[in-house]
Amino acid sequence: MKAAAAEEVLCVKRDDIFPDGAWHGFVTDNLERYQSVIRERYVFKPRAEVEDDPSFQQIIPYVVFRHGDRYFLTHRLRASSEKRLRKLYSLGVGGHINRGDLDSGDPIQDGLKREWEEEVVYDGHFDAALLGLLNDESAPVSKVHLGVVFLVDGDTPNITIRETKKLGGELLTLQEMKVLYLQMESWSQIVYDRLVG
Repeated sequence: MKAAAAEEVLCVKRDDIFPDGAWHGFVTDNLERYQSVIRERYVFKPRAEVEDDPSFQQIIPYVVFRHGDRYFLTHRLRASSEKRLRKLYSLGVGGHINRGDLDSGDPIQDGLKREWEEEVVYDGHFDAALLGLLNDESAPVSKVHLGVVFLVDGDTPNITIRETKKLGGELLTLQEMKVLYLQMESWSQIVYDRLVG
């Protein structure tokens, strides 16, 4: 993976995605409009330039995996490259969209698939259904990212982490992971609340 300084990531101007001001939380309304804005008005910017620039939203496809009543919960280990999220739990697998993700025509879907294949080993049926958009205004790391959240209903529980030095992962029910709620990154808390609600 490219170093953050050299990596270019797909972004949208904050004013384009939030013309009426930013909302906080999880939305399921106007998803077509948001996706159209992303697909029609994206730009690529050096990641190092936009990590601390809230005038741009870095678009992050974020996949939640479910098999039956269990969800795949990952745990960032000490070797994780994202220092600000180390040791936290995540309900989703996601990452930035890069230029190479435009090869097949849809930056959101293609970025999602590439990031998924980089993070996990899963040989079952993969069909990602859009759940909604996630925005968290509470912290600098989350304020510059916009999550496009998808749900994959797996037909097999055979899913494992690819980079085991950086991440751990297991399938848990929402009830079982409740005790880890305060150790989840903020996005995962928002998604958890949505799934429970």
